[in-house]
Amino acid sequence: MTAVDATREAAVDAQPVAIAVRDLGIRFKRNRTSRRSFKDLFSGRARRARPGEFWALQGLSFDVRAGEAIGVVGRNGQGKSTLLKLVAQVMLPDEGSVEVRGGVAPLIEITGGFVGDLTVRDNVYLTAGLHGMTKARIDEAFEQIIDFAEIGDFVDTPYKHLSSGMKVRIAFAVIARLEEPIMLVDEVLAVGDKAFKEKCYARIDEMLAEGRTLFFVSHSEKDLLRFCTRGLYLDKGGLVLDAPIREVVDRYNADYPVARKTPPKAT
Repeated sequence: MTAVDATREAAVDAQPVAIAVRDLGIRFKRNRTSRRSFKDLFSGRARRARPGEFWALQGLSFDVRAGEAIGVVGRNGQGKSTLLKLVAQVMLPDEGSVEVRGGVAPLIEITGGFVGDLTVRDNVYLTAGLHGMTKARIDEAFEQIIDFAEIGDFVDTPYKHLSSGMKVRIAFAVIARLEEPIMLVDEVLAVGDKAFKEKCYARIDEMLAEGRTLFFVSHSEKDLLRFCTRGLYLDKGGLVLDAPIREVVDRYNADYPVARKTPPKAT
């Protein structure tokens, strides 16, 4: 560890805990025929999954300190996005707890809260307002949001008539303008053109420089190493490794090496 890394780590350790996860678990049904009873729903006791159910996550415990940048690593279906939804408190755990000390700016399922029949302008005010921004603050930030999204000619167009790329741009522009101390980012940078992606990168860099806490899910090793200093490696519903991001990425790559195609034989 370099002197700079040691200084940064000591500074982070001195910060208060922003997210506290304790013995966290959530289970899902494998099919629609499985049912949970009212006793199951309101019981605070942990139990085994019933037939037809499985634990998506179980037994997770960790703390995230204010200002940390955490990368969540794992294969598809290993609970990465589910963990972000639990932290965002849009899903409730079946066991354990998630305590979030501060507001959250969720860049997950990014276009989900927008209403197709409303105009872009109305959607900006609605979505930002639902996330706690006052009308006066939205008035102040509105032009910045529209300029960032590069859709100035479509402000009064119904949202449903925008292209998929335009929808992502305006959604990111709104959420990235929130002043919440915790950012949750789930694969949002995998969409959009290269130029807009670089704008997103720059905006996230700005937010990190302001001392925000970042919880980042991505399959891009380059993005994980760019933004994150610490990693959580999820596999088979559990937390396999909590360590510096380089160590976590190396462990994941060792466990699941990328298959190399055998070159075709010359004919």
